[in-house]
Amino acid sequence: MPRIASPRIDKFAERRAELGAAALQALAELGYARTSLREIAQKSEFSHGVLHYYFKDKLDLILCSMRQYKARCVVRYDKVTAEATSFDELMTGFLAVLGETVRREAPLHRLWYDLRAQSLFDEGFRTDVAEIDKSLEKMMWRVMSRFAELAGEPLRLPASVIYATFDGLFQQCLLKHLSGDRQAISSLQKNVRLVVAQLVGAPTRLQ
Repeated sequence: MPRIASPRIDKFAERRAELGAAALQALAELGYARTSLREIAQKSEFSHGVLHYYFKDKLDLILCSMRQYKARCVVRYDKVTAEATSFDELMTGFLAVLGETVRREAPLHRLWYDLRAQSLFDEGFRTDVAEIDKSLEKMMWRVMSRFAELAGEPLRLPASVIYATFDGLFQQCLLKHLSGDRQAISSLQKNVRLVVAQLVGAPTRLQ
């Protein structure tokens, strides 16, 4: 039985992943509170019937889409971390990815913060949001561990506090950027540089 069922399950999951990725831009534009599966279908190339077949409701679709997107973000930062051979090289790459993420994908991150806020009210979000949050926390720990290794200094705060610090800076930047502040990204990069230096005891670099 498993040999027969497994390919069918995998194909269904693969199709869900394709639909979730394709619907992500529409979701980011509409937001959680202002949309339904039917409205998402109208904004995408898929029919309402197709979306309803693969997703039980909009929550299922949104969480599927967001899990995939955040997984791609993690890979992006892990690549910079793995390739850097010096503290300054890692800093340059990390700040560049942060800047491009806000500049090109602000609506997608706005959707993420929308979902995280909704999880305070709707229990249906909480497990998935907690899992995504934990994956981002682990990603930041890997980045900061590499900074510490390259600086030859230990990290001075636990993973949860480090993640909360950078997440707060990122969310603050996102709000300013969406409000038209042209200095939001450069301010984020400057502040991140300062925080990293403090966390690993490295010399402050403001350039």
